[in-house]
Amino acid sequence: MNSFPRRGLAVALASLALASAPAAFAHADKMTDPMVGGAAMYPSKTIVENAVNSKDHTTLVAAVKAAGLVDTLNGAGPFTVFAPTNEAFAKLPAGTVETLVKPENKDTLTKILTYHVVAGKYSAKDLMKLAANHGSLTTVQGEPLMVSASDGTVVLTDAKGGMSTVTIANVYQSNGVIHVVDTVLMP
Repeated sequence: MNSFPRRGLAVALASLALASAPAAFAHADKMTDPMVGGAAMYPSKTIVENAVNSKDHTTLVAAVKAAGLVDTLNGAGPFTVFAPTNEAFAKLPAGTVETLVKPENKDTLTKILTYHVVAGKYSAKDLMKLAANHGSLTTVQGEPLMVSASDGTVVLTDAKGGMSTVTIANVYQSNGVIHVVDTVLMP
């Protein structure tokens, strides 16, 4: 997290408050003000300014706040954020989220959240190009995130071998782009 201010990450994670309904990648590049979690996502607002309005990302927003990443994610960026939904967090073992948001676990929570953020702005088209070449992205946390495709959808594989699918792509923000994912990624 050397070059990624913690307060800006919270903003990015808040913007991650996107709906969990699948989006067609073929049309995702043309979307404007898409709905995520029942709220419009405005390209003129930051990741955090948008995320706080998504009913599907309340857990992510709370985690971003607990990690002290709000200011970072409200920063200039650009950032690409893979935003897990509440349902994604619910897949974790019982008690995991409650344990992670405790002050004594802030470092671990920050590592997990920054593993969902990449410096730069990667559209679904960019991710599909990476997938075609068996590529990877280096997260702000510092570890790689493998990118592949399945039936025209981006699939991310984390450092532990866990897989997460992008369900809503190309939610553009003033400081980057959010892709909603269905599983929490683990460094």
